[in-house]
This record gives sequence, C-alpha cells and structure tokens, in this order.
Amino acid sequence: MKWKWLIFPALLALLLAPAMTVRAHGAHIEYTINMTVEIVAAYDTGTPMAGGQVTVYAPDDPATPWLEGVCDEDGRFVFTPDPTKPGTWDVQVRQAGHGDMVHIPIGEDVAMAGGGGYSTFQIVLMSACVIWGFVGTALFFSRNRRD
Repeated sequence: MKWKWLIFPALLALLLAPAMTVRAHGAHIEYTINMTVEIVAAYDTGTPMAGGQVTVYAPDDPATPWLEGVCDEDGRFVFTPDPTKPGTWDVQVRQAGHGDMVHIPIGEDVAMAGGGGYSTFQIVLMSACVIWGFVGTALFFSRNRRD
C-alpha cells in the first residue's frame, strides 16, 4: 500500500520535467583560419640571419613592397598574406650584402602546385589519351576471331 503514495510524486515529476529548463555553464567559441607563412633565413654556414631585412611583394604589384620587417634572432619572420590576392608572393631577405628571394604560391596557385603543376591543356590531353587507350583496348577484345 505504501508504494501507491510514491506513484503520484513520480508521475508529477515526469509531467513537469519537460517544462523545466535546464541551464548549464555555456560557452561560445569562434575561430578564424589564417594561413601564415613562416620564413627561416640563414647563411650558407647555417648561422641564422638575425636582424635580416625582409621585404614581401604581393602578386598584384611585384614592384612595390607590400610588407617590410626584420627577422628575429633565429632568422624567422612570420606574415599572413592577403587571401584576396592569390598568386605568387615574393619574399626577399637581405643582410650585410647577403640575401635571397623565395617565391611562394598562395591561393589558386597552391592547388595547381598540389596537383603536380599541370596546365589545363596537359590535363585535357592526358585524359584524352587515357580514354583513347580504353576505347582501343575494348575494340581489340571485341573483334571477331577466326580460328
């Protein structure tokens, strides 16, 4: 008989449970994906070019410096190229009459570099050759043989 008194509170709790709002400590996380480029400059001896003068040129204006800076004590320099300017970015590092320039593909050129660097014409030509090979093989095996 005592269990009948437990049914009413349990039923009441089940009926009211969906109406209750449960709040927890919430959080909101936002993120941004930035593609940064890290340059490490060193002399031929392996000594870092600490304090090397860095000049970055954007693809849309290779004659005017887009960014200028200095390498840290380890010869490192980090920058984030403008994603609206796809193409080859030129980075020059110079110090005490020594220096070099590197060409970095960013954006559309990265996809081409990852695909082996083939032009559209080369891709179409290779595809046509593969299709021609399949057709030729199919025709060879489908011919009538006279024994």
